[in-house]
Amino acid sequence: SPTSLTSLPGWGRKAGSPEMFTREKPRQKQNVNIQNVCNLKMSTARYYDPDTTEPIIGGLQTMEELLSWKRSEAHPFNVSTVALSPRDPPLSHSPLRTLVSHDMMGGYLDDRFLQGTDSALPYSFYHWHHIDIFNYFTHNMVTIPPAGWTNAGHRHGVLVLGTFITEWTEGAKVCEDFLKDEESYRAVADKLVQICHCYGFDGWLINIENELSASAVKTMPLFLRYLTEQIHERVSAGLVLWYDSVVQTGKLHWQNELNQNNRSFFDVCDGFFTNYNWTEQNLEWMKGYSAVQGRQADVYIGVDVFGRGDVVGGMYDTNKALELIRKHNFSAAIFAPGWVYETQEKTEFRHNQDKFWGLLSDHLPLHRHVSSLPFTSTFCQGFGKNFYWRGKVLQQTWFDLSAQQIQPQFYTSKEGRAWLKTRACPEHVWSRGSSLLLEGLIPAEHTGTVAARVLSLHVPMASSTLLCLVYKASPGVSVSLENTIQHPNEDKCESLRGDGNNTIRKYQILMKEAKRGKEKEIKTKPVTFIPKKTFTCFLNLISQLVDASSLQLPADRIEGLCIYDVVWFRGSSADSHPPEVLLNATLRWHFKPELASHYRVHWRRLRGPDPRVTGGPLVLVSRAYSHIFRLRELVVPAPPGLLEVLVEPVLRSGFVLPQSQWGRVQLSYSQDHTVGSQ
Repeated sequence: SPTSLTSLPGWGRKAGSPEMFTREKPRQKQNVNIQNVCNLKMSTARYYDPDTTEPIIGGLQTMEELLSWKRSEAHPFNVSTVALSPRDPPLSHSPLRTLVSHDMMGGYLDDRFLQGTDSALPYSFYHWHHIDIFNYFTHNMVTIPPAGWTNAGHRHGVLVLGTFITEWTEGAKVCEDFLKDEESYRAVADKLVQICHCYGFDGWLINIENELSASAVKTMPLFLRYLTEQIHERVSAGLVLWYDSVVQTGKLHWQNELNQNNRSFFDVCDGFFTNYNWTEQNLEWMKGYSAVQGRQADVYIGVDVFGRGDVVGGMYDTNKALELIRKHNFSAAIFAPGWVYETQEKTEFRHNQDKFWGLLSDHLPLHRHVSSLPFTSTFCQGFGKNFYWRGKVLQQTWFDLSAQQIQPQFYTSKEGRAWLKTRACPEHVWSRGSSLLLEGLIPAEHTGTVAARVLSLHVPMASSTLLCLVYKASPGVSVSLENTIQHPNEDKCESLRGDGNNTIRKYQILMKEAKRGKEKEIKTKPVTFIPKKTFTCFLNLISQLVDASSLQLPADRIEGLCIYDVVWFRGSSADSHPPEVLLNATLRWHFKPELASHYRVHWRRLRGPDPRVTGGPLVLVSRAYSHIFRLRELVVPAPPGLLEVLVEPVLRSGFVLPQSQWGRVQLSYSQDHTVGSQ
């Protein structure tokens, strides 16, 4: 039906550069009446930015919001698209676990924009191999992790938890109400489980920071037990953790240890997160406490990186706390490591982040990502000065955690005068946002080679596997791949020049057959690169680690592409005659998720007001890391018109699908003269 709409500030294409998209100044408001092909029905308006209609995520503030939550009205853009990856060793076999609680500046900052932003200096986390559990923490009553965090964590085999918190006088009222009887606490637990299951994250941290009445504190363990049982039943590898706050009398009394006063909560859930003001004496005492026996890995000793209160370490001395925690064989919960972003120079974020985690690395056991073929990583951290595609800049300043790929190991090693360092770098990038810079100094007296440990993977290898390596090395530096795998092998190598700046090397790894009865899965040791003199090397891509027998285009195509939640409006600018027409709309489609790393959304004009004018060229709009995408302020020809939107799968294997297998949908629109004349 005809609808009167106003213009909205937000996204548009930069003039003169159809393949680049940047944030533009808000357009002036101007009413326009254009006939919609379908009605805009956003029953969950809180999920969309009121100015741009781009999808965002936030928490639930009240018990009423929680109990009225419905799966049918859940936010489709916040559903995780990455399943929890297997890891080696499994979490159950890790005696010294590490949890990170991401409490930073109130939460839901740049990361709330579920299709990414153009933020120039965002916060990102990428030391996933050092941690086991990630908790997204805010002071909303129900904190739902943004999908980008869940995707990045899952890709590295890390569990992601939301937070359920009640605080102060209002929190006490909330607890009194939902803990009044079995029906009430089960209703709350059921909603928490449904939210967790719907959005694809892995469980909850329960943080009750208010006093409880005698009846409420008696019911709390029943609620915890029921919630934990339901999470285990509905969520693979799901966890429920309890924070050290309320004691069994109902008083709010932080203990800084697990003891008889709070054991009743620990006994009915998966783990205990202590408060931060502990001493070594607390750790020594807990080692002998009966409740801890057999569950020492489930006790997470809290460490406040800001160093608030009477704590051990903090800030760049956080390693002092970790050293004591590991000395007594406990797990650790690192709270607010975003300190390096909040308090330090943001332009030096990568340097400060690497410094902080480098100081902790001796106390953080590593785990390996377990992957299937094909495997690809460009070492992208989910943000960058530019977004590159095969050496070409497509976008400036961007941030999207869903784009983050498997991360390498970052470290600095020294031996005498020689040193070697690995770090992410926004320069000399092949694809996405960053390269891996290997740099070092090798003294003249050193005659051997230097090995840089880059990736540690657990990958099942085919009898013939192809690998592509893209890099740019300083003059005179020799770079080669060291094949360190469990079974004897030989490889064939072909070197090609890339775009004039990069070298592309292709390897074929031939595996000898394993003995009969042996598994064919092979654990790979770290991939190694061996320079022969003082050097820098920008490693851009380890890609197309694929089974050579599967080197063929899939027959799959985008299915069911549809367009809905359409909004038309008209902006005004000095150089636009008549004023430009803009389109916001939601696209949804189906495609096998195991085949695509992401999608590229394009559009083109098929017909304009003048039928004698031919259609326009294909224009890249943006990227999508899910099977749903919101078009925002797409500038289209004045009505009447016919345009086509196309969705291209970008395959993990590196193949390019022909347009015949893309998704496509046409949209016809015209001026509504009846309404316009009123």
